[in-house]
Amino acid sequence: MKKIGLIGGMSWESSLVYYEIINKKVREVLGGFHSSKCIMESVDFAEIEKLQHKDDWNSLNKIMVDSARNLENAKADIIILCTNTMHLCSEEIKKNVNIPFLHIAEATGRKIKNQKIKKVLLLGTRFTMEKDFFKKILRDNFGIEIIIPDKNDREIVHQIIYKELVHGKIQSTSKKEYQRIINDSINNGAEGVILGCTEIPLLIKDKDINIPAFDTTRIHAESAVEFALKQ
Repeated sequence: MKKIGLIGGMSWESSLVYYEIINKKVREVLGGFHSSKCIMESVDFAEIEKLQHKDDWNSLNKIMVDSARNLENAKADIIILCTNTMHLCSEEIKKNVNIPFLHIAEATGRKIKNQKIKKVLLLGTRFTMEKDFFKKILRDNFGIEIIIPDKNDREIVHQIIYKELVHGKIQSTSKKEYQRIINDSINNGAEGVILGCTEIPLLIKDKDINIPAFDTTRIHAESAVEFALKQ
């Protein structure tokens, strides 16, 4: 079994979910007392959030690269970044380590393509929805069309993430807002929805909506296990 290196803490609630999914998947595949060989480098999210909203991606790149190097030095065989938004730093990470980096959008794209879905709604932080780092991979590598909410609804999605979900707050009113935004996207041709922030699955479950949901946290974590267990 290969060792999975996780960059976590953004937020720690979603990093906890990663750890749980990875270990449950290993036990499901191997049985018995098996659990994952893994190591986590966890950052202080207050520092990350401040730099994100200052748009200081040079400093964020440095933090992510340092974290990835620490995992490589700790003998990790693969690196996963336990957050969607910070994949804006993925190119810098890949340039500065010598072990594989598993991109969350690549793992998600494969899953969507396997279900033969062509058009999806992308929900996430404002950075994930508006910048191109996630959408470009789905579009260029998998031929998937991406739609995002309008500006007002993007702000609603973003604020619920930062003011509620990263603090572990689950509000029924917020769930209804997400459901409304997802239902509106169906009218615009969406065949599925990407839960493109690692905290969104804390709020929205498959049973809450009428189209397939692609939980990037679960997809990413299970893809890391697949790599770790491959002979």
